[in-house]
Amino acid sequence: MYHTRTRNNQNTKVNYSQPARGRNNRNNNQPARKASTLDHSLLVKEASPLANQVDFRSDRLISELPISPKIRQALANKGYERPTEIQDRTLETLIEGRDLLGIAQTGTGKTGAFLVPIIEHLLHNRVSPFALVVVPTRELALQVEEEFKSMSKGLGLYSACFIGGTNVNRDVQTLRRNSHVVIATPGRLLDLADRRAIDLGKFRTLVLDEFDRMLDMGFIKDVNRILDAMKQRSHTMLFSATHDKSQQSMINSILRDPVTVKVSTGDRPVDTIDQDVIRVKPGEDKFLVLKEMLSRTEFDRVLLFEETKHKVSRLCLKLNNAGIAAEQIHGNKSQNARQSALNAFKQGRVKVLVATDVASRGLDISDVSHVINYQVPQTHDSYIHRIGRTGRAGKAGKAFTFVN
Repeated sequence: MYHTRTRNNQNTKVNYSQPARGRNNRNNNQPARKASTLDHSLLVKEASPLANQVDFRSDRLISELPISPKIRQALANKGYERPTEIQDRTLETLIEGRDLLGIAQTGTGKTGAFLVPIIEHLLHNRVSPFALVVVPTRELALQVEEEFKSMSKGLGLYSACFIGGTNVNRDVQTLRRNSHVVIATPGRLLDLADRRAIDLGKFRTLVLDEFDRMLDMGFIKDVNRILDAMKQRSHTMLFSATHDKSQQSMINSILRDPVTVKVSTGDRPVDTIDQDVIRVKPGEDKFLVLKEMLSRTEFDRVLLFEETKHKVSRLCLKLNNAGIAAEQIHGNKSQNARQSALNAFKQGRVKVLVATDVASRGLDISDVSHVINYQVPQTHDSYIHRIGRTGRAGKAGKAFTFVN
């Protein structure tokens, strides 16, 4: 999002060496987890000294951007002073209607980068429907819609959000009202299309947010169906924090004569995150090590990742039984339960949010002090997105990964 100036936190080194305290329990009924091939050296990196980092500062104020005064006022009302780098470098390109490949680290305002040009186009030509924003997770979809509503407040523009885990019949009724922008996850969007409740052929603009995840094997067929159905598509934007080179041929087939803007390399975490591993010795109880870490005062808002839904539930229960306030979020939870857990974490009512990779994409949570990987992530991209939940918008953050 467009940003205001923030004060950076200070890093503090902590030593987590502990004596062996028993054996880890293992549920023998669970299938063996595929061993991660991620190079452990990639999990250790000291944050660059904040004083040596170049903090991007646009030469332009919000009031000087080539957009409608109404949008400038809406952004000013949200407290934004200047565009972030990804916003500054893409604004004119997207207003011109050029296809775009945008790579920027998490917390740098990618959502605002595509929403502002969309709103600008709609103020000049109120086509309904106009833009389709497709995202990989329910939480990200809700956040994108919330951002659209705040940026377009009072402008007479309408949006709709369609995600799994909600009443599909209610979605069908919602579609009877005109919406300028639709935000959706792929499964629910195609479900509505199959019911003939939504005509994808009417949309002019497509945004694939977190496109690297959207183009992986889990979504590739859905994305192709969406692309094939968008007969009037004339403008396409792809945004993500990472850029998987193996997806380049697919990217080339989606975009036409695109402009590429890379604020980050797309293959490494932000420099403001202090990264380290917690080595678990043979016979040592990993949970006791985790519990000791979480007892420290600096661990005040912790995002804790596990690899499967079952393991998330089990770890969350163990934390609560140990007196550590925790909530959980994963694909088996209802949308209401997921949103409730997320709100409790954002509002500080619980200290720890235990999650699968569903929480690694697009969650906008302020001041996450630590990200902890209870297992080594399966891929480097997964690792980058996970730890990107901390160290956002130039603030310092810490990430730890348990390694056997």
